[in-house]
Amino acid sequence: MQIGICDDQKEIRELIEEKVKKLYPCENIVSYVSGQEILEAMQLPDILFLDIQMPEMDGMETARRLRKRSRQTIIIFVTVTEDYVFQSFDVGAFHYLVKPFKEDKFAEVLQNAVRQFKGRNREEANGKKHKPSLMITSRGEHIAIRLEDVVYAEVFDRKVIIHTMDEDIEYYGKMKELAEKAGDEFYRPHRAYLVNFNFIRKYDATTIYLKRGQALMAKQNYQDFVKSYLRFNQRKGKE
Repeated sequence: MQIGICDDQKEIRELIEEKVKKLYPCENIVSYVSGQEILEAMQLPDILFLDIQMPEMDGMETARRLRKRSRQTIIIFVTVTEDYVFQSFDVGAFHYLVKPFKEDKFAEVLQNAVRQFKGRNREEANGKKHKPSLMITSRGEHIAIRLEDVVYAEVFDRKVIIHTMDEDIEYYGKMKELAEKAGDEFYRPHRAYLVNFNFIRKYDATTIYLKRGQALMAKQNYQDFVKSYLRFNQRKGKE
């Protein structure tokens, strides 16, 4: 596993490297002084700590260009302000750390990133495709949620509530944007609901019953839902 650190300030690079080595002393750590340097690298790191506020090319632009080359690198943004947190969603960032770093928070984020990296490798070794994560901000915390864990989502009082089998997570956002990111394993049967086909137990013309919870069905969407669900099951049957 290779862990990268991209920051124009030497003292910050050294600080992050020191923290990484405490947790993972045997891993390969590579430092970059600019976004251009990392984009020109022959091998991209598996996990990357990326500063946002850098001269010439900032971290956001670096991430956008990096994503054209690889969707696999796990990006953890580091910055002195939370002003860019929502932009980080657009480039599939795993997390967003604000300087100065709290020791326990840094450790938690890096350990979660390593678990995701190792989990992805196990899935690939077993012939499974890696499924993307959704980055949200809930109650002041930036959380990465695996889309495959989402049973369904609903809109309530200007908030989106994501339901997994274990918990409910709410955040300020738009259902339309979530639906676009979720992909073809999800369907929006009603303007207030988005369901994961993988968790459907049964359905009728008014309601979809899931392995946890249920969602409303808009009358005008029923026929299209049935066709979409059948196509989904056909795809799953061929895998």
